[in-house]
Amino acid sequence: MAQLTLKGDLFLSRILAIGKLAHLSLGMCTLTLSASVPALKPAECLGPICPPATPAQYSVFFFGLYLIALGTGGIKPCVSSFGADQFDDTDPQERIKKGSFFNWFYFSINIGSLVSSTFIVWIQDNVGWGLGFSIPALFMGLAIGSFLLGTPLYRFQKPGGSPITRMCQVVVASFRKRNLVVPEDSSLLYETPDKSSAIEGCRKLEHSDELRCLDRAAVVSDAERKTGDYSNMWRLCTVTQVEELKILIRMFPIWATGIVFCCCLCPAVNIVCGTRKDDGHKIIVPIARKFTGKERGFSELQRMGIGLFISILCMLAAAVVEIMRLQLARELDLVDKPVAVPLSIFFQIPQFFLFGAAEVFTFIGQLEFFYDQSPDAMRSLCSALALLTTSLGNYLSSFILTIVTYFTTRGGKPGWIPDNLNIGHLHYFFLLLAALSFLNMLVYIVASKRYKQKKAS
Repeated sequence: MAQLTLKGDLFLSRILAIGKLAHLSLGMCTLTLSASVPALKPAECLGPICPPATPAQYSVFFFGLYLIALGTGGIKPCVSSFGADQFDDTDPQERIKKGSFFNWFYFSINIGSLVSSTFIVWIQDNVGWGLGFSIPALFMGLAIGSFLLGTPLYRFQKPGGSPITRMCQVVVASFRKRNLVVPEDSSLLYETPDKSSAIEGCRKLEHSDELRCLDRAAVVSDAERKTGDYSNMWRLCTVTQVEELKILIRMFPIWATGIVFCCCLCPAVNIVCGTRKDDGHKIIVPIARKFTGKERGFSELQRMGIGLFISILCMLAAAVVEIMRLQLARELDLVDKPVAVPLSIFFQIPQFFLFGAAEVFTFIGQLEFFYDQSPDAMRSLCSALALLTTSLGNYLSSFILTIVTYFTTRGGKPGWIPDNLNIGHLHYFFLLLAALSFLNMLVYIVASKRYKQKKAS
């Protein structure tokens, strides 16, 4: 994903990165063939005996999966950035519409997840995998056609070159000039005299006083001043280029708290609570706008903070329900029996509602924050960082679960999360996640208060 995202910010432009839809569609077609063509799918099972797939069948199947992964890596971080690029930041009305776009974007993702996890799964289980794969393949083809039809109407952001290269140039140049003194007057630092930035498709960024050690990369040395040669960016960088790296460093603590949020909530799956988020947006935002005076009701940082707070309530609600379930198991003498406790599923409604609310506030806030605060030529990369919190959060969740299992099963104990949950302490695990979420929120509050907004010319 990171490599494809860099291409989106680099040379290909976002529209070509989104063109990875073709890879995704081709991957779905390959999976359809592997599940439909007799020569490409394993033989039918004879009772309990299932013949193994041949190497060729494995190759076709995994080729389709890798094509899907390749296409997804190009689409996900670029499509939100490309969609937001269609709105003019200098127009107040379009800025408001851009906030609504992120809500609708996330709404559409949840609708797709709902259909795929219900209808498509039912088709695969009850009709066949061939038809189950062919339906998404058909819709991917329709998506490509719809995307291409809108090409004459799109606004295009010029690719600005490799952001990784520019960041490395700042680090190298500042190290080379580590003995130079950074002037107190920031106007003495190097910047192009033109109105436009030296980075293609990027506005100039105003100098900030943080991380002054990196400002050495923009200090003009006596040798450079004498020769008048300012072309070697591995020795001299513009203020805008230095500020790009500063912005990413300032974003890092905010980004890291998103990992812990996903660690606590992403293992749970919620679709229902996220399917009416734009209606909530229409109700909540006008009310919040009256109190905050902000055109979007809440700032991106405020939205994420609200989501982190709600995540604590979600874990506490889950712990309360589990305590009620264990108490009922003891009353019905079901503790030593690995059977379901007759507790109504409606008791889970509060935690699922809280989960949906936390997800809406945090993830949509993340999308807007990483788009608005990222440098113009690095928006796809920063959007990919926002998505990376989900995968890293799942890895962290697995690590925590492994650690908890290891320490709670020592000495022959059943542990917090045994196969028979009636003898376990799953509520302890939820309380642990609630405590972790609380600490994460405290770190976020400190990081958000210290964060300085991007200033673009």
